Formats: sequence, structure tokens, C-alpha cells
Amino acid sequence: MDQQHPSPSRWAIVLAGGEGTRMQPLVHRWLGFNRPKQYCAFVGSRSMFQHTVDRAALVTAPERIVAVVGRDHRDEIQTQLQGRTIGQVIYQPRNCETAAGLFLPLTYIHARAPGATIVVFPSDHFIHPEDRFLAAVGRIAGLAETMPDRLVLLGVRPDRLEMEYGWILPGAALSSPEDAPVCEVHSFMEKPNRIQAAQAFRHGALWNTFVFAAQAELLWQVGTRCFPDVMRRFERLRSVIGRSQEAAVLDAIYKDMPAYNVSTTLLQQTAESAVVVELQDVLWSDWGQPARVAETLHRIGRRPAFPMECLDPPCSTRPQTGADPAPVVQP
Repeated sequence: MDQQHPSPSRWAIVLAGGEGTRMQPLVHRWLGFNRPKQYCAFVGSRSMFQHTVDRAALVTAPERIVAVVGRDHRDEIQTQLQGRTIGQVIYQPRNCETAAGLFLPLTYIHARAPGATIVVFPSDHFIHPEDRFLAAVGRIAGLAETMPDRLVLLGVRPDRLEMEYGWILPGAALSSPEDAPVCEVHSFMEKPNRIQAAQAFRHGALWNTFVFAAQAELLWQVGTRCFPDVMRRFERLRSVIGRSQEAAVLDAIYKDMPAYNVSTTLLQQTAESAVVVELQDVLWSDWGQPARVAETLHRIGRRPAFPMECLDPPCSTRPQTGADPAPVVQP
């Protein structure tokens, strides 16, 4: 990927509308007040949101980055973006699950550039090293451009059973290049129980990073098929973008916005339209729980920015495997 001259058709969505509920006890013990996890710098000097924006700026031009955040995060965002330029920050009136969180920024991009290739970045992931990750993102963006009828996802080879992640069961390989092959998706499994996760592990399933690329028009069509009630509201918003009634319509459609989860509603219904590429030689973790933060930092030998006593109860820094029937690869 040529990071100096990104494709003019590529846009990035940064998902930052969550409240990080499960991380709030750690954050409150550390800072003395609540702050959504994506705005915290758990290690180093940049928050997870800032890391994500900086990655997106290496995939596309800053003016083609759209971030969705909570409306009550407005003051926080002004601080977070100091020294950084992005195309648009959209303030979501309230959190209505991931379908609304994804399709709200997509509505603005689709209205402006319906032929865009979209790359989606959650803002609460730890990724190291970033250059390998960005090379993989460039690859899936290129695949989405050459396979306009496919959602192209990044998956990670699991090293333990993880029941809080989504899993991807790959199907047949569509290509066998020197690097990771492009595989069809047999099925998706969201937050399995231990027995299901062990079976998926044995059959070569991947964790779903929720980093993916797709054509804006394909996403729009898939969303319309999977949750037409949500998309009718966003069609209404799309028709008034840039006009005086835009803000009022945005508030109105969120008063009764249905709440759908993209993984359980959209992905599981569209496996036949998806392909997956394995993210190789990259340490990836969804920092949705204090134990994952502690375990990741232990693996890379870094001290956290917060005092360890803030982990209450103390979090083990080793994967919890119990009597798992599947093998676990220890770091």
C-alpha cells in the first residue's frame, strides 16, 4: 500500500460512539472520573481513538475520515483531535447499537461519494506492529475494490478460547498467494459458549476483528435487506444532508431508532457475501475488558499508564484456559 498516495475512492469510518461500560470501573479508579475507554491512553501518550485516527490517515486522506462519537463526547473530541484533521465528526444523538453506529456515518459518505470504498476501524483495539496491520488493511481495501460484491474482513488466528469475541469460520480458499489466502466465509458465530468456541478453534476459525472493507453501495444494499426499518430512517436523513432541516431530522430519526447488532443481524445473514483474510504476525486485542489490557501489556513487556492496583480485583495476565478441550497456544 502506498501510504503517501492513498486511493481517492477510499474512505475510513472510525467507530467511537460507545461508552466502554465494562472498562469504567478501571478508568474511574485510575482517573477519578468516568471517561469512555477509547479516549484513554492505557499505554504511551496517545489514546486508542487517536491511534485509530492516525492509522486511518495512512489509509486515506484525512478529509475522507469520518468519525462517529456520542453527542455527550463533544468536549472530549475537541481535545482528542488537537493537532489532527479529519473530514467530519458526526455526533450520534444516542447509542443505538452497532447498526446505527455504522450506518450513520455511512449515510454521509454514501450521499457524497456513493462509489466509495469504505474501511471500518473500531477505536478500542490494541495493534502491534502497526505497519503490518496497515499493509493488511491496504490489501483488504484493494480486494474490496476488485470484488465489489464482497465484504472483506480481517480475522485473527486465536491463541485461546475467547467467548466474548465474534468468530469467523472460513470456507474455501479463493486464492493462495504467498501471504494469507482470501477465503470464503462459511459462517459467523457471535459470542459462543465454551463448547462452541472449542469446536470453532479446532476447525480453524478466526476471531473477527470487525475491521473490514466494502463498497459503500454494497453496504447500503445489505443494510436495506437486513434492517429496512433502520435504513428507511437513514434514507430520510440522506435526503436532507446539507439542508437546514438536517439536525432536526437526525434528532427525529433517533427518537425511535431500532437497535440492531451488525455482527448478529447483518454478518450472520450475509456470510455468502463475505470473504476473510487472516491478519498475520500482528498482536491484536479488543480492549473491552481490564484483563485483556493487562494480558496484552504483559505480553509486550510494557508498563501501563495506570497504577496496577487499579485492576480490582487483580486481573491475571495469562489467558484463562481452564479445562478447555481445545489446545491453547501460550504466548
